[in-house]
Amino acid sequence: MATDHAAILCALEERWRAALLARDKDALRTLIRPEFRLVGVRQSGEALSIDVDHWIAALDRMDIVTVEMHVIDAVGTDDTIVGTLDACWKVRYLGQTIDERVLLTDVWVKNGDDWQVLRRHTSFIPAAKARN
Repeated sequence: MATDHAAILCALEERWRAALLARDKDALRTLIRPEFRLVGVRQSGEALSIDVDHWIAALDRMDIVTVEMHVIDAVGTDDTIVGTLDACWKVRYLGQTIDERVLLTDVWVKNGDDWQVLRRHTSFIPAAKARN
């Protein structure tokens, strides 16, 4: 029987989203490898690379309005899943509103019986390319 990587990824991303919206740092840390990095290109064109501690610390300064993530596809092995998602979020951070749509790529690795995200890469999608 083939592993349904897309179904696993959907469940993982929903756990991430729920923990994020609940601001549950402990739940987020169970989903994130210590070596995690968030890398990508912001709407401003700025490149970013943030480790897990800085990312979780930034949650204290965020007001998360909405987060939507839709799995486009997922491939993997028994211990790795690489997923591509169409994601949108609206966040107020340090006095600015960030309202972005991104193409997101996550790399999840098996840790015992569960999964943890090792890398998250985001690429900003201009508004002219909005989802139909």
